[in-house]
Amino acid sequence: MRIYHNPRCSKSRQALQILTDANVEPEIVLYLNAPPSIDEIKNLLKKLGFSTARDMMRKGEAAYKELGLKTVTDETVLIQAMAENPKLIERPIVVKGNKAVLGRPPEAVTDLI
Repeated sequence: MRIYHNPRCSKSRQALQILTDANVEPEIVLYLNAPPSIDEIKNLLKKLGFSTARDMMRKGEAAYKELGLKTVTDETVLIQAMAENPKLIERPIVVKGNKAVLGRPPEAVTDLI
């Protein structure tokens, strides 16, 4: 398993705790320090089953407003924005094989255990 984790986020910490309590030791990806590539973001979207990149974005982030992403319909632009501004990526994302879940609520990660 892999978790795209932000240790400053309470939901991300809770999801990681659920995994460790279940004796799962996931690979921890500190995605703010090592942003995922465009291809990695596309792969995550597919594994999450999201129909649009916007479903994986933190719409309350300042960068979302500053970049004018609310009106953008081009998926390539949205994905590029997440690659360049990883704070825009909703967290946590937990991946197991070809499936992923967004840990909101954190208990959603139990679907992969």
